[in-house]
Amino acid sequence: MQNKLIIVAFISLFLFASSAGGQKLINSPYSRFNIGSLNPAGSFRSLSMGGTGIAMRENNTIYFNNPASYSSFDTTSFIFDFGMDYSIIGLSDGAASYTSDDMNFNHLLMGFPISKGWGFATGLIPLSNGYYNLSKTIGEGDPGYDPLAGAVSSLHKGTGGFTNFFFGTGLNITKSLSAGANLTVLFGGVDRFNQFEFADYGNSFNQVSIEHLRINGLNLDYGLQYSANLKKDYFFTAGFSITSAKNYHSSVEKLDERYTIYISAPYSPDTLTYINNSSKDSTRLPRTMRFGLAFGKKDKFVAGIDYISSNWTKARIQGSDVAMANSKSLLMGIEYIPDKYSNDSYLSRIEYRLGAHFSDNYLMINGVQIKEYGFSCGLGLRMRRSLSKTNIYFDYTRKNGDLSKGLPNENIYSIGVSLNLYDFWFIKRKYE
Repeated sequence: MQNKLIIVAFISLFLFASSAGGQKLINSPYSRFNIGSLNPAGSFRSLSMGGTGIAMRENNTIYFNNPASYSSFDTTSFIFDFGMDYSIIGLSDGAASYTSDDMNFNHLLMGFPISKGWGFATGLIPLSNGYYNLSKTIGEGDPGYDPLAGAVSSLHKGTGGFTNFFFGTGLNITKSLSAGANLTVLFGGVDRFNQFEFADYGNSFNQVSIEHLRINGLNLDYGLQYSANLKKDYFFTAGFSITSAKNYHSSVEKLDERYTIYISAPYSPDTLTYINNSSKDSTRLPRTMRFGLAFGKKDKFVAGIDYISSNWTKARIQGSDVAMANSKSLLMGIEYIPDKYSNDSYLSRIEYRLGAHFSDNYLMINGVQIKEYGFSCGLGLRMRRSLSKTNIYFDYTRKNGDLSKGLPNENIYSIGVSLNLYDFWFIKRKYE
């Protein structure tokens, strides 16, 4: 028991330290805007099933998107779930293509019961990624070339992202109805660098801009679930959760300069604009509502469907003038177990998962709202003589831009592995 505690504590500290400053270095131009590219939210069991989870209730899985689900934890049990994933992103603008890849931390989750029908969970979840590294040179013969200005090169870089740390509780109100709430701490920031240089370096002014955005604050999530046991071990669950719109403290620092090869005034450097603003309610993130239905048979299968809506047109990001659109997502998935308690076939004990997802992205660029769709699959591999398991998931997501508006298409391939450790703790051992 003591060794388990030491191992869990060590892993928790390591992942927390790495995630606090880490980010996934996959190069997406859509990370340039607002708070960056939003990450899919869920454990790998959930993401394998398209991201569903609002109506899911399992004693060995933490569905943090609906805190009412925490009331399903077994008494005297402990759940620990942490995962890493690897992603490859492919970009295409119709004429050229580009790929990048990276592996990084995905999630850290812990949960345990307080008493029968009352559970607690906490975790660390990356919210968005702000990494990109884009460059372009326009020379003679290229579209957009101006003979008066000559060849020009541009460089755009971004780093950072935002993370949610949450802790919450869920309680059975009646035999069929449960409720819960999360307190979520948002923190992080993005740094952006833009540079424009002319080939005629000695006879022109070049320009550089630097931006730093920081956001932090607290918010609450609320959830409800209604479960009904049907005949022959079948069950049905309906779920709802909401994240309220919230004003956050944020700070923005922007510097625009022009410069030449000369390092003395008035030629270089010359500050064009400088902004440094920090205020309590300067950034507002939107209200998000989630609805879910699940149907299944105990220890055999479960199928779910979720609908998620976020009112991004009412949001604002300090220092950003890029439009945002209301986002909508439809998620669906299924899990099947041939024979959970088979003694002679390991393949029969494997959990097989399949899912799909369709979304309208929150980004509105050049009058075009980015569309997304994809599918996912995965396996739950039980460990020997244990209720713990290894979860493996794969996801393909397509972001459709508009090539006529300069918006490339993205293909994202992700594979993740997580350890879902489940054990009965706080039990006094008996020896004969």
